[in-house]
Amino acid sequence: MFGSPGRRAVESHLPGLREELGAAFCIVNGENAADGVGLTAKLAAKLLASGADVVTLGNHVWRQRDLIPVLESGDRVIRPANLRGPGSGLAVADASDGTPVAVLNLQGSLFLDVPVHPFLMVDELVEEARSRAKIVVVDFHAEATSEKVALARLLDGRVTAVIGTHTHVQTNDARVQPGGTAAITDAGMTGPHDSVIGVRAELAIERMRTGMPVRFHPAEGDVRIEGVLVECDGEGRATRCDAVRVPVP
Repeated sequence: MFGSPGRRAVESHLPGLREELGAAFCIVNGENAADGVGLTAKLAAKLLASGADVVTLGNHVWRQRDLIPVLESGDRVIRPANLRGPGSGLAVADASDGTPVAVLNLQGSLFLDVPVHPFLMVDELVEEARSRAKIVVVDFHAEATSEKVALARLLDGRVTAVIGTHTHVQTNDARVQPGGTAAITDAGMTGPHDSVIGVRAELAIERMRTGMPVRFHPAEGDVRIEGVLVECDGEGRATRCDAVRVPVP
């Protein structure tokens, strides 16, 4: 979810969209909520009030310092487990029917700096998550498509879904793998698509052409909600995985 256009889309449309889709549980990545860089405590509260059951993060997690007490005290706003620091990379919350759902957040190591490689700690995290819930969803915030596909294959049959985030462009590979794990390389971006991955195009182009620092601002046009809808059975085995794209007037 990117900037104020993405926030407005979530706040105004998420409750109705959940009802329309019959979604019993909703995860929102809030990594780019605060003008594209991080999440504030106030915005975290708004996302949870708008229908997010758990909010995940990514490489901008430390950009807004007032979020740290939320990470320390809350159990529904999580950061990548392999970044260490305040907070947790695992949350368990109840779906609307009372079913517990575990959510894991990890950050990729290819083209991103992480203190611990995600593949070295994911087994232990999954084991802990499965001890608390049959339904386990992983938000893998990573740059490289190869790394996202590899983690989805590694966890096939062990978690309900591996959902890629970070690149802001929805991929065309939503699927259920042979072992029963749903996967998509990137769930896409909720925000302004008349842009360069959320940023006003002229600003992104200026930085690319000149190499000079340019302050980025969110764009405004062609706002969409993007994500993925996963269906699963009572044992946490995925039965369906569909990309979601909804225009927001």
